[in-house]
Amino acid sequence: MKIGRITISDRASAGIYADKSGPEIENVLSEFFGRELKFISRIVPDEGAQIAAALKDLADAEKCDLIVTTGGTGISPRDVTPEATKSVLEKELPGFGEAMRMQSLAKVKTAILSRATAGTRGKSLLVNLPGKPTAVRECLEILAAAIREGVAHLRGEDPHK
Repeated sequence: MKIGRITISDRASAGIYADKSGPEIENVLSEFFGRELKFISRIVPDEGAQIAAALKDLADAEKCDLIVTTGGTGISPRDVTPEATKSVLEKELPGFGEAMRMQSLAKVKTAILSRATAGTRGKSLLVNLPGKPTAVRECLEILAAAIREGVAHLRGEDPHK
């Protein structure tokens, strides 16, 4: 499986601090889906046009099966990941965000402030995750089965084999 991961952070993209959430995406997905994964990583600032361009590149040019973003899903003025994601989607899958918020709410009472979404572009599944490494793991655990089935459907495979 070819996976694109985008860390969305003004500070990480400027080199002010190290990206920890992006590598956590790779760790968790490797645990769930095996080591035969190819990752393509990007780090971009909280700028809608740059986020959308990175998503389009990973879906259209790189032909990633799965594209996972981390960061920019909150309500601060610079949090524009959901809007950038929706601008490039062909089909929105709101259940991904709903599931993350429902499950995360039991652990973090502010999880309902997340605006994460998901959807498809071509044969790529795009998923927004929160920016904290612990939240990345928690959310991917919730979504693993749906990601596996969604990728299989987009590849034209029988997800039940």
